[in-house]
Amino acid sequence: MELDELRAAWQTLGRQLERHDDLQLRIHRNDRVQAARRGLRPLVWGQALQVAFGLALLLLGLACWTRNPHVPALLAAGVLLHAFGLLNIVLAAITIGLATRIDYGAPVLDIQRRMARLLRLYGINAKACGLPWWIMWVLVVVAVAGLQGLPAGAGTPGWITLSLGIGIAGLVATGLYAWLRRPAPVDPATPRCDGGDGIRRSQRILAELAEFERG
Repeated sequence: MELDELRAAWQTLGRQLERHDDLQLRIHRNDRVQAARRGLRPLVWGQALQVAFGLALLLLGLACWTRNPHVPALLAAGVLLHAFGLLNIVLAAITIGLATRIDYGAPVLDIQRRMARLLRLYGINAKACGLPWWIMWVLVVVAVAGLQGLPAGAGTPGWITLSLGIGIAGLVATGLYAWLRRPAPVDPATPRCDGGDGIRRSQRILAELAEFERG
């Protein structure tokens, strides 16, 4: 075989190896990206349940305050539940929107930024819709009782006042504990709010993929 033929054969082999490596990289990237996408499915399902739950709270609150406009306690409980249900729906819908609009064909760094944004929002959602349950469970009980209708002069049962006091104390204590134990971010890009396991798992997968592509 002449030198030119040997050089041409070597170049052909080199191109074939490059195409093979590129194909393997794309297969690996697609596999890792799909794993990251699957990691967010439980989050989306959970947020869909939150939307349904928020709708139930909204309807309960609406029924309570519209039936008892003459009873200040029931009116207030119904309005607060109405607003809280709406808050659950809005935050869950925004979270679903962020999770489902991630472009997995984009560069890994861009996907990681969107994941970090989703993580921060999830943390806000969890706190805004989770911590108030120290108090909201009492309002749910009050609203359910209010569906039966009460006279305008009806007093507030002592157990409700006591439960609200305990709930407010628990809410303040939980918020203070969370603030004192808040993790210090390693760098400004690190989310301050914790997220679900699915988001963290997807972030780890993307970090491994980014490291693989750099290597």
